[in-house]
Amino acid sequence: MIDAATIHQCADPGLKPAIVEKFIRAVGAPDPLAVTVRTGNRVILVTPPKTPDDAMELVRRYVGQAMVRVGVTQYPAGLGVTDVAELKPDLVDACANIRMGTALFGKVYRIVTKWYGAAVDEAFGDAIEAWKTGYFDGKYVFDEPDPGSLSARKGASDAGDKPADGDAARPASSPDDGTPQDKEPDNPNKAGIRIDLTGIGVGKPK
Repeated sequence: MIDAATIHQCADPGLKPAIVEKFIRAVGAPDPLAVTVRTGNRVILVTPPKTPDDAMELVRRYVGQAMVRVGVTQYPAGLGVTDVAELKPDLVDACANIRMGTALFGKVYRIVTKWYGAAVDEAFGDAIEAWKTGYFDGKYVFDEPDPGSLSARKGASDAGDKPADGDAARPASSPDDGTPQDKEPDNPNKAGIRIDLTGIGVGKPK
């Protein structure tokens, strides 16, 4: 089990501690070596790795063939990778995984929050769903530009206040049955995907 001090020490500073805690509780794995492999809606049963080398061997075996999530944050292992040789043991290092995972989730959360116009319960819930599926508002969210820091609407907070107009419609999610849209759902292993985790790239999602 990863202790709270490690999470706070290693998390991306661009994401508020309260959001980091909620994120880890929602998607986190207690074992830094945890590897989850899925094809569509089917989970492939794999032997739980006992060492970092075992975990990386599993990751390299399945990246490019299935959706592979790894470590404390269940980070999408194939994201930005065009060759398995590019995969680094950082994926199964608890601190490094938390740093990468929270940085990427921070971008996803900002994209969703911008869509809603405020930090609300729905924004966090949809950001978690986008982290799991790879999609938000019909777009492959990991491939979208980071909108940068956002100012919450007056009266809204990360604790989950509702938007002032109260009529924001939830975006359509990608189908749970794994039906492809523009890209294969939840397939961060697709070659050519490159993500800037620095938060410097600024763009407005459509």
